[in-house]
Amino acid sequence: MSEANNTASVISKVWGFASMLRDDGVGYGDYLEQLTYLLFLKMADEYSKPPYNRKLSIPVGYGWESLTEKRGAELEIHYSDLLRVLANAKGVLGQIFTKSQNKIQDPAKLYKVIDMVNKENWSMFGADLKGKIYEGLLEKNAEDTKSGAGQYFTPRALIRAMVECIRPAPNKTIIDPACGTGGFFLAAYDYIVQNHDLDREQKEFLKNKTFYGNEIVANTRRMALMNMFLHNIGEIDGESLISPNDALIADDGIRFDYVLANPPFGKKSSMTFTNEDGDQDTEDLVYNRQDFWATSSNKQLNFLQHIKTLLKINGQSAVVLPDNVLFEGGSGETVRKELMKTVDLHTILRLPTGIFYKQGVKANVLFFDNKPASKDAWTKEIWIYDFRTNIHFTLKKDPMKFEDIQDFIKCYNPANRYIRTETYSSENPEGRWRKFTYEEIITCDKTSLDIFWLKDKSLADLDNLPDPDILANEIMEDLEAGLESFREVVNLVH
Repeated sequence: MSEANNTASVISKVWGFASMLRDDGVGYGDYLEQLTYLLFLKMADEYSKPPYNRKLSIPVGYGWESLTEKRGAELEIHYSDLLRVLANAKGVLGQIFTKSQNKIQDPAKLYKVIDMVNKENWSMFGADLKGKIYEGLLEKNAEDTKSGAGQYFTPRALIRAMVECIRPAPNKTIIDPACGTGGFFLAAYDYIVQNHDLDREQKEFLKNKTFYGNEIVANTRRMALMNMFLHNIGEIDGESLISPNDALIADDGIRFDYVLANPPFGKKSSMTFTNEDGDQDTEDLVYNRQDFWATSSNKQLNFLQHIKTLLKINGQSAVVLPDNVLFEGGSGETVRKELMKTVDLHTILRLPTGIFYKQGVKANVLFFDNKPASKDAWTKEIWIYDFRTNIHFTLKKDPMKFEDIQDFIKCYNPANRYIRTETYSSENPEGRWRKFTYEEIITCDKTSLDIFWLKDKSLADLDNLPDPDILANEIMEDLEAGLESFREVVNLVH
């Protein structure tokens, strides 16, 4: 069988089981979780044998072969026991199995998935194939609105565009303090491999010393670790590169060359606890940190301040943030003013709606470079690309593709961002690329960066409404979001 046919065959099998189990009430997220455990265990088994001969910390009686020898209720009991035991292991192994549970209650179906995984020699597959299968499942899971996984999945076209602009170099460190399923790591890894002829030391640095992150949700962290491992980042018997700690709690003093991030949606940081009466209360989290310019319960403002702290002098950042960060008063204005003083905030990409799995999100990418202390503000001018006005995407019928962002990348001019040309002018008022000076922005009400200049054609001229298909899809997505919210209310009542 040719490699292409074999690839298609394996992908078909993996997807086939996802559909089979979904009919059984096992969602994509639960299937992905179980597949993560089984794939990791099978590959650990392969790496423990020649030619690798790795010594792994898997207790006797809880390795891969212990699953292939059992059937029926005995298999189900042993699998649940195995998950509990491996959750206590050290390093990546323990992180993969943290809080693990068996979600496939039918032992016959469980055995079929084990058998499917067992029939392939996964360590022989290239990282491209393994990554392609897993990334495909992550995207499917993000599309499943019931799972809520969409908030941990940034559109890959957007991630790739951000990486293309930043151009990460070898032997540099990269952190994502809210890494979700690890999309930024994979795109940065691919960019470095494809654009540099790496020597042995550089390859080792890329594999084990380049990427660092935080992810507080155990299941999402598990998927990030597996995603990285399948893409050849980190060691199966090494320490975890993803911390389970809340990145905002404290500054640990470590600085990085690049920060690439899309912090979680939702304005408030909060935690839920049970009070003395047994009722659940939610309390807004306010992080009191010496390095923060403003104290706020706004999660995105806190992440923006934290990201500034994480950067080395001259370190670079590209971060996805919602519109409120650009216009909110009070602590928001304080943060914007201090940010422009202490970093070179040189570019803002205004993103279109309809590209995120969470409905109604209006977001932007802020690009900035950290700088040493100075009396004068480092931000001299901000270039803004309006990729929102009169642009329409839908997740299913007309998703945003990498090609759609090519004009922005061209305008950004990654080869030398100091040489740029506005496309907006009095002769071309439709131009999407426009420069604003620091003086212009600092005099705006609340130092707002929420700037638009293009006319919304759908408001001005009914003949210029978007294609009916796009309008229909946007209405359907809004209705689906409303129905989902209603279902949640009904489930709470019952």
